[in-house]
Amino acid sequence: MSVSLVQKYNVPGPRYTSYPTVPYWDEASFSDNQWKETFIRSFNESNATEGISLYIHLPFCESLCTFCGCHKRITKRHEVENPYIEAVLKEWQLYCDLFPAKPLIKEIHLGGGTPTFFSPEHLEQLITGILSKAEKATEYEFSFEGHPNNTTREHLQKLYNLGFRRVSFGVQDYSEKVQIAIHRHQPFHNVAKVTFWAKEIGYTSISHDLVFGLPFQTLDNVIDTIEKTNSLSPNRLAFYSYAHVPWIKGNGQRGFKDEDVPKDDEKRKLYEVGKTLLAKKGYHEIGMDHFALEDDAMYHAFKAGKLHRNFMGYTASKTQLMIGLGVSSISDSWYAFAQNEKELETYYARLAQNELPVYRGHVLTEEDLIIRRHILNLMCQFNTSWQNDDLYFEELPEVLEQLHEMELDGLLQIKPNGLVVTEKGKAFVRNICMAFDLRLKRKTPQTQLFSMTV
Repeated sequence: MSVSLVQKYNVPGPRYTSYPTVPYWDEASFSDNQWKETFIRSFNESNATEGISLYIHLPFCESLCTFCGCHKRITKRHEVENPYIEAVLKEWQLYCDLFPAKPLIKEIHLGGGTPTFFSPEHLEQLITGILSKAEKATEYEFSFEGHPNNTTREHLQKLYNLGFRRVSFGVQDYSEKVQIAIHRHQPFHNVAKVTFWAKEIGYTSISHDLVFGLPFQTLDNVIDTIEKTNSLSPNRLAFYSYAHVPWIKGNGQRGFKDEDVPKDDEKRKLYEVGKTLLAKKGYHEIGMDHFALEDDAMYHAFKAGKLHRNFMGYTASKTQLMIGLGVSSISDSWYAFAQNEKELETYYARLAQNELPVYRGHVLTEEDLIIRRHILNLMCQFNTSWQNDDLYFEELPEVLEQLHEMELDGLLQIKPNGLVVTEKGKAFVRNICMAFDLRLKRKTPQTQLFSMTV
């Protein structure tokens, strides 16, 4: 990896879990009625053939991890569990009342927060309540995020019995110094224990989430973490770049200084060395910051050109309609995005009024839909094409002109009707997507909104 390229292209940029990105949503022209119209349209177009996805946000954590930028509520009071489960089930009922037919569920993902903050009994109450209003697709995938410190064998067995076959364990880094800095005290023994339990019970896809670029993290730390991870052989893993965004209110990124965080070439080397060690173990790089063994569904999806990316990250299958349940969740009807209330009390109050708790959103224009497809292609397959007229847009010549310098730097190849990201360019795929991001180009942010791209 060229030192000069990292320094040249390491700028603030979106991670493109959506397009348009959230700061560029046209909230002023969005309405609850528009959201209802778009998700009903999407339901009618896709429910019978592919089903829908559910993302359920479970926001509670017993302690604050200071690397985390997610929406969460810190508490040790577990009496909050039942009211929250009942609220989510009421929200689901409000959607079911609007659906023209019984929903067919292809995917459920429990995210957080810490889903395993909830007792196995309450998680069973949640899932059985969801499924009582729906049918499962023939090839469904249910997954959840587990904290190695509080995921019990009972959690794993109960969710397995309910149809869950994929679990993701948050690891981050095994260095004690790094763990102290990010307030995530988690010994290797705990991760190994829950990984072995999941294998014994029969989970077919076990994932570990690792993070590079954390405060005080060194190359030796990354090597040690990767070697320990390799010894457990998870089916897939994410090796995320730490998004240092301390200016965002409430994200908890405190307890260390900016100079404690690896940057630029030092940070990128952590990833490159980690990737090399993973490749030796048989892991293939999938999309951006993700890896999978050849027996995993994500690898097969990538090879078949079916990998998808949404607010849950990369997924091996896609649905046109994804409903987000719970506080701060984001829904995606393909034609529009909608985000729920971020404050728990407001979320409860809206549901008490029998209202969908949506507080902002965006209806995609025809141009948005075209750009969204290009960015999805680049993020998921490292190429895109405008051979068909429905993927051509007026500003394409200007976009290609902007990409010319990246082509000279060997990051991509521009062809007559498309472009391909090179192996060298995969590290800069966010930068390549930014060239297509017309909303970002038309309104350059005056303050920093995004983490660094490399």
